[in-house]
Amino acid sequence: MSFSRLSLLWKILLPTSAVLTVVFAAAGWIVQSSVVKTTSESVEHEARASFQAYKSLWQARADGLATVSRILSTMSDIRRAFGTGDAPTIRDTAGEMWSRVASEDAFFLVTDPQGKVIASFLDKKQGASRAFPPNQDFPEVVVARARFPEQASGFVERGGELYQVVVTPVYVEAAGGAGLLNVLVAGYGVDSDVAARLKRDTGSEFIFTAGRQVLTSTLPLATTAALAPSLMDGRATPNGDYLSLPTPLDDVRGRPIGQLFILRSFAAARGRIAMLRTEIVALWLSAMMAALLVTFLVAKRIMRPVADLDRGAAEIARQNYDYRVDVRGEDELGRLATTFNGMCESIQYAREDLTRQERIATIGRLSTSIVHDLRNPLAAIYAGSEMLVDANLPAPQVRRLATNIYRASRLIQEMLQQLLNVSRGNNGVSEICAVREVVAAAWSGLAAAAEAQRVTLESAVPEGLECPMQRARMERVFRNLFENAVEVMRAGGTVRIDAMSEDAQIRIMVKDTGPGIQPEVRSRLFQPFVTHGKKNGLGLGLALSRQTLLDHGGDLWVNGGGPGAEFQMRLPKEGSGARSQESEASSRKSEVSSQE
Repeated sequence: MSFSRLSLLWKILLPTSAVLTVVFAAAGWIVQSSVVKTTSESVEHEARASFQAYKSLWQARADGLATVSRILSTMSDIRRAFGTGDAPTIRDTAGEMWSRVASEDAFFLVTDPQGKVIASFLDKKQGASRAFPPNQDFPEVVVARARFPEQASGFVERGGELYQVVVTPVYVEAAGGAGLLNVLVAGYGVDSDVAARLKRDTGSEFIFTAGRQVLTSTLPLATTAALAPSLMDGRATPNGDYLSLPTPLDDVRGRPIGQLFILRSFAAARGRIAMLRTEIVALWLSAMMAALLVTFLVAKRIMRPVADLDRGAAEIARQNYDYRVDVRGEDELGRLATTFNGMCESIQYAREDLTRQERIATIGRLSTSIVHDLRNPLAAIYAGSEMLVDANLPAPQVRRLATNIYRASRLIQEMLQQLLNVSRGNNGVSEICAVREVVAAAWSGLAAAAEAQRVTLESAVPEGLECPMQRARMERVFRNLFENAVEVMRAGGTVRIDAMSEDAQIRIMVKDTGPGIQPEVRSRLFQPFVTHGKKNGLGLGLALSRQTLLDHGGDLWVNGGGPGAEFQMRLPKEGSGARSQESEASSRKSEVSSQE
C-alpha cells in the first residue's frame, strides 16, 4: 500500500477514533453525572431521614420529660410539700415521687422561682452531678418564666456537657390568684451513648457542638478534629468526604447555643462511581477496537476512488480545469466522480464568464466616472454656446459667456489630465492655497443656478487660512457638495461653510438647510453608485470626493442626524511638494490675463 493511501487511511481512522472517544466520553460523563447526582440525592435523603429520626427521638424524650414533670407539678403531695417552704420536706417528697417515675439516665431538680436549686436528683451515671450541684443557681429558670405557666424546653451547656431540659412551673391557688411555688427541671444528658444510639438507628455520624467546642461525636477524635472547624465555619468538609446537614440546638428561650451536624459519608458512593468508571473505560476500549477494525475494512474498499478524487482536487487547485476523473460504476462513489467532473466543467465556464464580466464592469465604471466628471462642464459649454448662437447679446454678456465656456473647457482639460495622471500613477503636485479662494472658485461655477433656485452661500472661512492641496481636485470636492445642496433645495435655502484651525489640521464644515440625508443611505453614503433623492447623478461624487481627501492625508464624513445635511472634512496644514503662495498668485494672474 502506497504512502498516500496509508495517509488517507490514517485520516479516516483518526477522525473515527476521535469521534468514538468523544461519544463515549460524553456518554460516560452523562452516566457518571447522573450516578453522582442520584448518589448525592440518595446521601442527602439518608441524611434527612437521619435528621427526622433524631428529631423524633428528641421530641419523644422531651415529651416524656414534659409529661412526667406535668404530672408531678399537679400532684397534691408535691404542692403541699412545696407550700411548706421547708427544704428537707421538699427534697424528701420530690425525691420519693421522682424515684417512682424517673428513668435511669434522667435527672431532676427543684428550684425556687429565682432559680436557686433546692433539691437535685441526678442520674445513676452521675453525669449531671458536676453540672447541677445543690444550692447553686439555675439561671435558665428565670429565662423560662417568660413562658410560664407553659412549660419551656431546650438545651443547656454546663462544663463541656450538653443537656436537654424541660422547665415546669408549680402553682398553688391563693386568695389573690395562682401563685408560683417552685419550679421543676427534668432533663437528659446528651453524651456519647446518646450519639451512638442515634448512629445505630440511622447509620449517620453525629457531632454536637456548642460555640467553637465539640461536646460529643460518633467519629474518631482525629476525624472530628479535622472536620469540626470547616463545619462550624459553614464550609464543606475537607476533600468532600461527608455530606453535612446542620441543625441548631436551641436553649429554653429559643436561641441557638450550639449545632448538631448530621454527617453522611460519600465513601461507598465513591467506590461505586470508581467501579462505574472502570466499566466505562473497558467498554470504550472494546468498542474502539471493533469500530477501528470495521472502519479499516470499509476505508480499504473506498481508498482507490477517493485517491482519484484527491488527485483531481489537487489538479483543480492548480487551476487545471480540464482534468477529469475516471467514473467506475454507478454506486455512490461513481456518482460522486460524475458530480466532480460536472463541477469542473461548471468552474471552467464560470471562470471564463467572470473574466468577461470583470472586463465589462471595469469599462463601465471608467465610463460612468468620466461621464460624471464631464457632465457639468459640458452642460456649461452647451448652454453658453447655445446662447451665443441663438441670441444677439451685448458685449459684456458675450464676454461673460465666453469666460464661462473657457473655464468649463479648461476644467475638462484638467479632468482628462488628472485621469491620465491616475492611469500613469501620478497624483499631481500640491500647492499652498487659501481655503477661502478655493471655496469661492467652486461656488462661482454654480452661482447662476443657485441664484435661480434662491440658494445663497454664507461663507465664514477666515482670511489667511491656508494649507497645501491639489487645487483643481479640491475645487471639485467643494463643487460636488455645493451641487448636491443646490439640487435638493428646490424651494430655496442656505449653504453655510465654516473653517477653523485645529492644531496641525484644518477642519471645514459644509451645512445646508435642505431635507437632510435619509437614514437608510447614511451608512453607505460614500460608497460608489449610492444616490438618493436626486433626479440626476450616478452616486459617484461623494465617493470620489472622499478619495480626494484621503489622498491629501485628510478625510470627509457626514455629521449628525438633524435637519439639513452637514459634511465635515479635515486637511493637514503641512504637505510635501507645495509651491509658494507667490507662485500661486502669479499663476492665477497669468490665467486671468489669458482669459482677457
